Amino acid sequence: MEYIKNRFYNKAINCVAEYNKLKKDHGDKVIANVTIGQVLSGMKGVPSLITDTSKLDANEGIRFRGYSIPELREKLPRMNPQGEPLPEGLFYLLLIGEIPDDEDVNNLSKDWSTRSHVPQHVFDVIDALPLNARPMTQFSAAIISMATESVFQKAYRSGVNKKYYWDFIYDDVMNLIAKLPRIAAYIYRRNFHKGHHIEPNPQLDWAGNLAHMMGHDSEEVKRLLRLYMVIHSDHEGGNVSAHATHLVGSALSNPYYSFAAGMLGLAGPLHGYANQDVIFWIFELMESLGTQEPSKEQLADYVKKTLEEGRVIPGYGHAVLRKTDPRFTAQMEFANKYIKNDPLINTVNNLYEVVPPILGNIGKIQNPWPNVDAYSGALLYHYGIKEYTFYTVLFGVSRALGVLASLVMDRVYGLPIERPSSYEMKWFVEKATGEKGNC
Repeated sequence: MEYIKNRFYNKAINCVAEYNKLKKDHGDKVIANVTIGQVLSGMKGVPSLITDTSKLDANEGIRFRGYSIPELREKLPRMNPQGEPLPEGLFYLLLIGEIPDDEDVNNLSKDWSTRSHVPQHVFDVIDALPLNARPMTQFSAAIISMATESVFQKAYRSGVNKKYYWDFIYDDVMNLIAKLPRIAAYIYRRNFHKGHHIEPNPQLDWAGNLAHMMGHDSEEVKRLLRLYMVIHSDHEGGNVSAHATHLVGSALSNPYYSFAAGMLGLAGPLHGYANQDVIFWIFELMESLGTQEPSKEQLADYVKKTLEEGRVIPGYGHAVLRKTDPRFTAQMEFANKYIKNDPLINTVNNLYEVVPPILGNIGKIQNPWPNVDAYSGALLYHYGIKEYTFYTVLFGVSRALGVLASLVMDRVYGLPIERPSSYEMKWFVEKATGEKGNC
């Protein structure tokens, strides 16, 4: 629907004027003193990116365009008053910066439905991979293969003026987001249901249609996926998947290449793959203890044993947050509302009481609290999505909402190619000590 694009541009043009004024009038203002420790520990906390869609506060948690997760669950449109917010509404908020009404969400849902056709060659690429290829391998390959459809790539090669890049990026982004549920569901059915595929239902919402094509038609699963897609969508701009998408996009690579780069980062054990590690560790725990309903005392002993072996407790700790992840809390509230007496859910809840005090007694751990991954797998498993090697693909579908909305803003601002400076180790040694380094 062109009115969404027009509404976005009318809103964004004011931000462009502000960006240009800031760059012109205040470009030489110093805003941060970077320590060597920050450089050597992954640039944590160094303000070096513009990301309008969300911001993570160490003590408040994630806010999407200024709104907390509880506020989103209250304010965003839903299918029914008792349900969960629709991801279409969250994307509208991320893109435009305003809470949408029901008509906005309905129109966006219809727009994605009209854009959702996946070319046959994309399925051919997936089918050419062996069945033992990881779902994220198939997902990333499928995304790259869709670059043949990039309207931005064609426009760039035709010589379009750079001030219009955002327009073509917008259409690529909308087309890509619209197709992701079909691709993800195709991989799911190919790997876990003998290739018995289910056609999309254009009458369903974006997340509901994903559940349907996966073969989970209950309202409970659709409700869960709506929540899942909202809370996993964005986490400011410095995380690996968001930064990789932005970085590759800064080279004017098309959105398919850029997003595929983000997904390759998401597949890492220290990023989106962690949701698989959590559920695997819990099942390992249950098998080791010989029970599906371990006591808190048994859990505490197993946690200590895991730590003594030099391993981490998956799902606990965060690079920035210094409190329980609000995304964890949202999922726990969902479980408390809809799920009763599930051994896996009970174990996750008990771990929440057991793990933080143990980790808190370890001096080096700044954040003993759970993150989003500590709960998500248990909810998916409860509702029949038991193939946890697929969980990161679901994370990737959701993350598209945030990183691709940001990619459109990158081109509206006309951000340049990202190119920080780097130095040899001896340069840092000399800066720190005044002596020449040996490396």
